[in-house]
Amino acid sequence: MKKATSKGEISIFALGGLGEVGKNMYCIEYEDQIFIIDCGILFPEEHTLGVDYVIPDFTYLEQNQEKIMGLFITHGHEDHIGGIPYLLKKIKIPMIYAAGITVDMIENKLEEYPSLLSTVKITEFKGNFVYNFKNVSISFIRMNHSIPDSFAIVFKTPLGSILHTGDFKIDFTPVGPQTEYDKLTALGKNGLLALLSDSTNALREGFTDSEKKIGESIKDLFSKIKGRIICSTFASNIFRIQQIIEACEVSNRHIAFFGRSMEKTIEIGQQVGYIKAKKGVIISADDLSKYKSSELCLLCTGSQGEPLAALSRIANGSHKIISLQKSDTIIFSSSPIPGNQEGINKTINLLFKNGANVITHSIINDTHTTGHASSGELKMLFSLVKPKYFIPVHGEYRMQKVATDLACETGVERKNTFILENGDVLKINSYGAEITGHVQAGQTYIDGAGIGDVSGAVLKERRILSDTGMFAVIFTIDSANKIIINDPQVVSRGFIYMKGNEELTKEFLNYSKIFVQNEIKKMKIINLITLRNNLNLELGRYIKEKTQRDPMIISIFMDITRSDVNA
Repeated sequence: MKKATSKGEISIFALGGLGEVGKNMYCIEYEDQIFIIDCGILFPEEHTLGVDYVIPDFTYLEQNQEKIMGLFITHGHEDHIGGIPYLLKKIKIPMIYAAGITVDMIENKLEEYPSLLSTVKITEFKGNFVYNFKNVSISFIRMNHSIPDSFAIVFKTPLGSILHTGDFKIDFTPVGPQTEYDKLTALGKNGLLALLSDSTNALREGFTDSEKKIGESIKDLFSKIKGRIICSTFASNIFRIQQIIEACEVSNRHIAFFGRSMEKTIEIGQQVGYIKAKKGVIISADDLSKYKSSELCLLCTGSQGEPLAALSRIANGSHKIISLQKSDTIIFSSSPIPGNQEGINKTINLLFKNGANVITHSIINDTHTTGHASSGELKMLFSLVKPKYFIPVHGEYRMQKVATDLACETGVERKNTFILENGDVLKINSYGAEITGHVQAGQTYIDGAGIGDVSGAVLKERRILSDTGMFAVIFTIDSANKIIINDPQVVSRGFIYMKGNEELTKEFLNYSKIFVQNEIKKMKIINLITLRNNLNLELGRYIKEKTQRDPMIISIFMDITRSDVNA
């Protein structure tokens, strides 16, 4: 593959994270050195049937892995670290650089892949660390987000400095340490060459609520609720989990945790000291029966309506420990990820149907605040760092567009803003900046243990099967004598129910048999592949004419005189 950059030039491109909310992966290339920022996953949408999640296409990195200097992680959310095991299976990464709890979360993820964990090198950086490479130095700026140890990354080159914000918000009363505003201001004074900024919440006016305000709101809610509380939030939102624990302490409740990812987060959070509780507040699921309902809070996964998560199983009555009670109050301390609203609505409807009271974030009930900067915060950042070039990242196109408009409002020249797509290469040199090419970037689907073996064609077949079903005919033939042995067999799945539709099934069967007999007579030598393709086309046309439906047609031919079996 063609080099993304030439001598004396900086190339900036994304393998994921542009035009979408997820699978963040950005690359900065300078003097035959590739610096990778994050490697995340994207949760599947409804049309990606059966897919567990989506990761970036690593082709360019595979073809240029001798240039890779390291993988630098901004923070520990799945859309920034979830793809790391799959990257390590494909590419040898010299070093992974991460901070604080992010290191523990990566190591925990890699425990499922012992061979990777034993070979990967992870170094923990602090806010004051600087790493020097050939004409590039890398430093870090602590930012506020919904997870501890979130950092922006600064790449200092002879052409100027580049800042990647990671996910961030401006929170003047954060739960954890403050954003390092002095470092951001220093960048602006010294002249920032380019800014890659989180744009997820650019459409939202003003400033987002502080995490501290949400903590107080949750405490107030807990004090008013009389029955059992079941609370659901993102398993990785460690600050929120700590706030819920503190709300239990002041309302004299005990808390138990449900969901594999939630339990793992609690374990990691306690190890590093971000999750703390008074003695006896945290209890085991086995001890629930020892306490009254009014003394309990159950914290679980499933805030996004995931079918197999704890809250979904509680809602549909399939959880092995928890059964809903009429006096239960369910609190969603989260906001919907784009594409998840339908699943969340299904879960909420089931909870209401079973008599529970459900509280979601609203003007009345502050149960959640975003971890991403709204328009006012973005303009504040732009005013502090004063970038020459601006590239909005981590967001759909409309978010990128509005973030670009905000940057222009604060003084960035419109000609110096670039809304990129995944794979677009932005080259910066002493003469200016322009989009000059494209590297391979796309979707790689993870389906069970398979990596990339589910293609767009397979997903199309799954959609057809889910929409219109399948109709299959199975023939046994004697190609030497050009005859059909016995009547063909028919299988219908999701198209017509054969029992009760015997006449229609028989009609399709007879039509297929006559067509195959005629085709066999025409052929000097029987070609099973041609026979199959012709039948699929003709039977599909006939079925659509009769039913106005277009199922997947599958024909299977078994030849008793040969070993061929063509499906």
